[in-house]
Amino acid sequence: VQLHASGGGLVQTGRSLRLSCVASGTIFSKYEMNWYRQPPGKQRELVASITSGGTTNYVDSVKGRFTIARDNAKKMVFLQMNSLKPEDTGVYYCNRRTFPWPWGQGTQVTVSS
Repeated sequence: VQLHASGGGLVQTGRSLRLSCVASGTIFSKYEMNWYRQPPGKQRELVASITSGGTTNYVDSVKGRFTIARDNAKKMVFLQMNSLKPEDTGVYYCNRRTFPWPWGQGTQVTVSS
């Protein structure tokens, strides 16, 4: 299984980014998929999740700003990030919740103040 995240970049506070993640080599549709981020010098943390049925959950710090979505046919999961803040800075990864697949390289998001 390979996970490839993309869409990160350097943006100013208040701007938006849309992250994408594609999974290859696996059945995708039946798994809950999550977005995680790892801020500089900190541990990886869960940001958002979406079940196979489309139910979503978010960590409190991103509620109302981030939206997770998935396209099972394309084996992709997305994270729309609006009103970005400097504290959103980090490397973003996608993975399934249980028995995570090998972590990909992630995509760097840097929000400048």
